[in-house]
Amino acid sequence: MSAPHPRRWIALVAVALAVLVIGFDTTVLNVALPDLARQLDVGTGQQQWIVDAYTVVFAAALLPAGLLGDRFGRRRTLVVGLGLFGAASLLGALASGPGSLIAARAAMGLAAALVMPMSMAVIPAVFPPAEQRRATALLTTMTALGVPLGPIVGGLLLRGYWWGSIFLINVPLVVLGVLACLLLLPESADPAAPRLDLPAAVLAAAGLSALTWGIIEGAERGWGDALVLGALLGSAVALTALVLRSRRADHPMLDLRLLAEPVFRWCAIAVTLVSVVLFGGFFVLPAYFQSVLGTDALGSGLRLMPMMGGLLVAARLAERLVRRFAPRGVVSTGLALTALALLLGSRTAVGDGYGWTALWLSLFGAGLGLVLITATASALLLLPPAKAGVGAGLVQTLRQVGGAVGVAVFGSLLTAGYRSTLDVSALPADAARPARGSVIAADAVAERLGDPALAASAHGAYVHGMGLVTLVAGILAALSAVLVAARMPSGGDPAAPDAPEPAAPDAPEPADPAAPGPRPLAATVGDPGESSA
Repeated sequence: MSAPHPRRWIALVAVALAVLVIGFDTTVLNVALPDLARQLDVGTGQQQWIVDAYTVVFAAALLPAGLLGDRFGRRRTLVVGLGLFGAASLLGALASGPGSLIAARAAMGLAAALVMPMSMAVIPAVFPPAEQRRATALLTTMTALGVPLGPIVGGLLLRGYWWGSIFLINVPLVVLGVLACLLLLPESADPAAPRLDLPAAVLAAAGLSALTWGIIEGAERGWGDALVLGALLGSAVALTALVLRSRRADHPMLDLRLLAEPVFRWCAIAVTLVSVVLFGGFFVLPAYFQSVLGTDALGSGLRLMPMMGGLLVAARLAERLVRRFAPRGVVSTGLALTALALLLGSRTAVGDGYGWTALWLSLFGAGLGLVLITATASALLLLPPAKAGVGAGLVQTLRQVGGAVGVAVFGSLLTAGYRSTLDVSALPADAARPARGSVIAADAVAERLGDPALAASAHGAYVHGMGLVTLVAGILAALSAVLVAARMPSGGDPAAPDAPEPAAPDAPEPADPAAPGPRPLAATVGDPGESSA
């Protein structure tokens, strides 16, 4: 067996920083939208597309990106993706109007689709089996940390710089990631990987983009809107055709045979379900902090620190817990902890202050971390090396679609709860309309009219809607915990069953090739011990 790559942990840290940038880019824009709207004269619909262009393209391109990496080289695809992400970030920072900014965001979504599966798929090329779970856990943790970190970074930058700084900060981190990949990562690929199936790629892109767009717009336009129904119906047709084509292909882009492995299947289901809960629960917090608690953008980001702390604790414990309790025990426990946190969050009252929120957010982060880190690592470590890119693309696609579902469904529930409780009976129509639109708009109306009763009613209504969201999300997480505990096989750690705890990253012990136990990951194409400079 070849010796492990001597600088593999340095390379992984640099790649993890680049992945972190992509993670927080999904939320960093939220705090910059007000400044951006004023300076570029961007309307509400254009603001929606500045956010959604990234999400729609990202979801649509994940599956073909995984296949391209397997065929043409995972390091090469990762470098191209990082380079495109940096260039698109620079164009976004220099955008002079909404059209160019939307185009830049779409290019960033395409780049992210190239990076995310490949960042996971290169791990078998660099790390021996005994270290692959730890490496996968690090990348998963960095991606998950990006969600709460985005508002913090955005708030800090916007205190001293213009809105474009939230894109410009990506460039040096991307450059670092590109250099690390070129100098430290060996190339790996599957020589037997099929050529890109263009009809399947078109079906996947059309189906996933229509599904994501329909879910997002359904919350805004209404689920009975003709365009929304058309998008969802078109998505169902395209994805059905993709499934039928994939079942006939010898080497499909959407390899449903991966889901035949029970642990992989249930880990993928867990990642999808917890993504629904994550984006649903996270969706309600910024407006709560800014309107009900009266913080600014930076203060809102800082108040997510307990969630980050919980994630870091989970990252520290996940590997050890998996060796003792197997993935099923850790994933189901993480879902149960997430459910407990959200059910506690549903008890939030207007006068509770921040302390209660900090408590349930810390539990929320710990539960999410146990699920995301364990389920993602366990699923990817079961893949044969030739399927690393396709499998990672499938997991990331399910996670992205789950997040879009969470935002749309819980956003609709939040709006319904808020409007059902808000009292605008004493307001004129031109003031009642914006007040019913959002709690932030209601605060602005209350300040303009000098009406503290309206502000109090809006805050109470928002907390009521937030309680509905966290209650339903908590119930979903609890049901998911029961489902995973009942149906997921209880097999041990797929990477190193019954293995002792790996040595620290600065002095790892090479894996014993004669050690007992299954070795699901065969040697990847490309020697991990060779320099790739």
